[in-house]
Amino acid sequence: MPHFKETLRGFLFYAGSLWTFKKFVVMEYRVLGDTGFSVSVLSFGCMSLAGNTKEESIQLIQEAMAGGINFFDTADLYEKGENEKLVGQALKPVRKDIFLATKAGNQWRTDGSGWDWNPRRDYILSCAEESLRRLDTDYIDLYQLHGGTIEDNIDETIEAFELLKQQGKIRHYGISSIRPNVIREYVKRSSIGSVMLQYSLLDRRPEETVMDLLRENHKGVLVRGALAQGLLINKPAKDYTGHTAEEVKEIQVLIKELAANNHTPEQLALHYVWSNPAVTTVVAGIRTAEQLRQLLIAMEGSDKELTDALGKKVPATFYEQHR
Repeated sequence: MPHFKETLRGFLFYAGSLWTFKKFVVMEYRVLGDTGFSVSVLSFGCMSLAGNTKEESIQLIQEAMAGGINFFDTADLYEKGENEKLVGQALKPVRKDIFLATKAGNQWRTDGSGWDWNPRRDYILSCAEESLRRLDTDYIDLYQLHGGTIEDNIDETIEAFELLKQQGKIRHYGISSIRPNVIREYVKRSSIGSVMLQYSLLDRRPEETVMDLLRENHKGVLVRGALAQGLLINKPAKDYTGHTAEEVKEIQVLIKELAANNHTPEQLALHYVWSNPAVTTVVAGIRTAEQLRQLLIAMEGSDKELTDALGKKVPATFYEQHR
């Protein structure tokens, strides 16, 4: 399916103490792979809601929708399922108007000390039932495998997702993985609609082969980590995905210099990711109204010359494992 864009104007205005932002924001939408669904290029990563009150979280989700965001991502792992309950409650009144994604494959230990990897068919099927219950919905738009290794029984995992799709419990499925060898196998052996992966100016590893592979096979790309844990905005420099702390510091200085003329670091970082033709949406962790405001503002002011300059000046990195 061809990659196309639509625009929708969402009016953002909240009169409380958190918001002083009042303007029209243009939200862009892109088709998610071959699913036929158009999703906002900025998506809401619900994991970051941990620590908020229920009322704060629900209000923030409502404000995100007012800004045009229609894709919300969670997982059964987050807060041991409590995140799904919260998201389900917040989105129930508008369920048919949004695209809801969750994940499975990590099994909490009975003593609560951590979790283990479990991609087995029966476990995935049971997780789907629990997620449907917690989300209080009849179907999941995108059900994702929350990881994956080349040693897994991939065909068994695929069988579980295909069965859920046949039963109408999920509309589409995908994987969340940064491992090229795993991504290749799912592209070759399954009907996944998307891959969630880490990608940013400081982590350009997917550019080597993964992005072209997914685009050529009409698979959606959901990007996490587009701001590189805040290193591209305001966090102190540290070693990150093949870059030394000193190199990260140099990149931070470069971004500040380029952003000085009517741009923000968020704009440059996000537009670098969005400029890749394989990318469908950036799944951003949002915890506060101010973070949401800054991300929505960053959607404007695209400058191809600046993003091209960043791509030329920041060295690419490459996967060393799982190739």
